[in-house]
Amino acid sequence: MNNNQCPESAEDSDEALTQLLRDKAYRLLARREYSARELREKFQGMAPPNLCGQVLQTLIDQGSQSDFRFTEMLCRSRFNNGSGPVRLRHELDQHGIAPALIERCMAPYRGRWTESAQYVRAKKFGDKPPADFKEWTKQARFLQQRGFDPEHIGQFPEDKTGY
Repeated sequence: MNNNQCPESAEDSDEALTQLLRDKAYRLLARREYSARELREKFQGMAPPNLCGQVLQTLIDQGSQSDFRFTEMLCRSRFNNGSGPVRLRHELDQHGIAPALIERCMAPYRGRWTESAQYVRAKKFGDKPPADFKEWTKQARFLQQRGFDPEHIGQFPEDKTGY
């Protein structure tokens, strides 16, 4: 056997896997923010879980990955796209974000959800208030599917129908 054809040692293999994971993470993070859970899922099957965890922790320690930045970005994006707080909380929970961090990043939008619901409703149904209870329920159902609470749905200032 030629000296240039020596089998790789376990240490060389771990280093190559580490570099592969790091490169993949940097490529992903260059496009957008990812939660730690998302990156862990992207790494699944590429390397042993302990090695994936080490690489992820290094990325977190370096500041390359931040659940705080991810949460802020997602909150801003979803608020601007007309999603409600219920839907946003659920999505952040699915990404493995801690409840305390969710509340912290949603705090700037507190008190603005009713205004957002009004805007989303007007964009879909126009500025006129619902003509009857049937129309109001249709609009309320739409807003509920977008993730708004009943307290945000029922507070249309232009709604004079009494429903």
